[in-house]
Amino acid sequence: MTPRISFSSLVLAFLLLVASANAAVISARFSYSGSTGPDKWGSLSSDYKTCDSGKAQSPIDIKKDDVKESDKYEPLNREYKSAKATLINNHFGLSVRYDGDCGGMTVGGKNYTLKQFHWHYPSEHLIDGKQYDAELHVVHMAEDGSISVVAILFEYGDSDPFVSKLRKGVEKMEEEKCKEDEESHIDLGNMSTKLLKKKSDKYYRYVGSLTTPPCAENVTWTVLAKVRKISEEQVKSLRAPLDEDCQNNSRPVQPLNGRTVELYSKS
Repeated sequence: MTPRISFSSLVLAFLLLVASANAAVISARFSYSGSTGPDKWGSLSSDYKTCDSGKAQSPIDIKKDDVKESDKYEPLNREYKSAKATLINNHFGLSVRYDGDCGGMTVGGKNYTLKQFHWHYPSEHLIDGKQYDAELHVVHMAEDGSISVVAILFEYGDSDPFVSKLRKGVEKMEEEKCKEDEESHIDLGNMSTKLLKKKSDKYYRYVGSLTTPPCAENVTWTVLAKVRKISEEQVKSLRAPLDEDCQNNSRPVQPLNGRTVELYSKS
């Protein structure tokens, strides 16, 4: 039987990703290689068992020939605004957490508030077997604890203007490097999210999980079809502050297990 994940569990999982507290709140340290790599996550802690037993895990390989076109969706309705932000290094990734109201998005008539975003390199989601150079996860949460993530794929090319705005903070983060059981925080001040909100008239939608432990399920994923550009130097700088075994921080793709991936494309 597929384990049922309560909203309270989802809330806990989300807090593990965005918490400002010490990284020790995570049940067990995980990485992306060796004895604490993705194939071992489920055995590292009882809190992580869904990483092995879950039947609706993320990321996935999106096969264009297998997706189902749907007319029930609309262009993404994202209304973001400036808010106080903090750059966080939690050893396995860099994230930007927003404090206070910075807007959000609407999915299926439900309102989700923007909480944070973080990067993976190379990409976690694949399109027809192709892995891209980086992936940005823009994480939102509804009042009932449910989570909706927008995934943006990147390939090497021109510099991404949003990452460029973070350059000084990322450089300072690399200089500081966090201690073994602690996070590093850099105050970014008031930060605009305008550059995150680009036109999105084509996207894939499916139900999956968090891609890091505890791998909680019932997460609504929106993977944008348009691939954006990022420079190789920018990805190198985003990797630099991380632990060596987390500098390639992409979980392998997971079985679809009968799930349907839907495609919205504005006609």
